[in-house]
Amino acid sequence: MDTKDIILELRTKRGLSQDELAEKVFVTRQAVSRWENGETVPNTETLKLLSKLFDVSINTLLGSPRQMVCHCCGMCLDDSTTSKEIDGVFNEEYCKWCYSDGEFTLDFWKRYSELGGEEKFEKFKQQIIGEFNALNVDGLPEVESLNVLSGSFINLEYTFPNGTVVKLLDDNATYLGNQLPCIFGGNRCFGLAANMEFILVCTYEENGESPELVIYKKR
Repeated sequence: MDTKDIILELRTKRGLSQDELAEKVFVTRQAVSRWENGETVPNTETLKLLSKLFDVSINTLLGSPRQMVCHCCGMCLDDSTTSKEIDGVFNEEYCKWCYSDGEFTLDFWKRYSELGGEEKFEKFKQQIIGEFNALNVDGLPEVESLNVLSGSFINLEYTFPNGTVVKLLDDNATYLGNQLPCIFGGNRCFGLAANMEFILVCTYEENGESPELVIYKKR
């Protein structure tokens, strides 16, 4: 849908007249009419007001011209998962689990200061990458990068030989990790996770089905 159709649809769903919408975002009725006729597009500041009023992202107002992805955990974003600032304005760079009310919620981001800033954080990531590669896990390709991941998305349930079902991660914590295909092919891939205390390697099928723990090692 084009911006003109989106604004018309959102206004109609709210039961607002063009005059009422214009009043709420501090423009004239004629401006609203031009938007809905496709003659003009709201400016940046007005898009922010419309975004907050209709509770949709600016990306949605513009017809979703780009695929939004959380710059922290990498998940795809839509209006229901995108973070917001304290004033309710969407922050379209992060998901609501990684960033909330003007602050990063994930512990690795908060540890930037402890680690001496982004440069030392990057060195720490390289150290973890080296530790994964040193494991020489059969079928695991060389690890080249790690992302900051929310535990709630990678906390799989492993069934031990005695039948015990265990989760080894914390849904509310953050980890450095990645997903990599097996070099031998097949429908299983490797999942990696690490923090200050341990590194973990597992395998699973699509969507995290049938997970198996390969290595859980204290650092």
